[in-house]
Amino acid sequence: MSSAKYRALVCCRAGMGSSAMLKIKCDQVINEEGYSIATETGNLDAIQDFDGDLVITMSDLAEELLADAKIAHVAGIRNIVDKKEIKEQLEAFLEAVEA
Repeated sequence: MSSAKYRALVCCRAGMGSSAMLKIKCDQVINEEGYSIATETGNLDAIQDFDGDLVITMSDLAEELLADAKIAHVAGIRNIVDKKEIKEQLEAFLEAVEA
């Protein structure tokens, strides 16, 4: 069991390659920065049962998810290998929940 303060679902429509690559990059940023966030991967269907704090996905899917009031925080990533962009999104999430 993770001792992380927050849980994030990293997902894409199919839950295969894109989400796996994005999770690797997210985990790298989380470890480098010492963020208290645990990640897991899934597909679009996994969102229904996810009771965590943040959904991290590609920007096109994020736009759709932002319309869903059941999802409190969505981070949309345009370039899934851009650690700077991922860091900015994770920092924005942490600032929002810890304000």
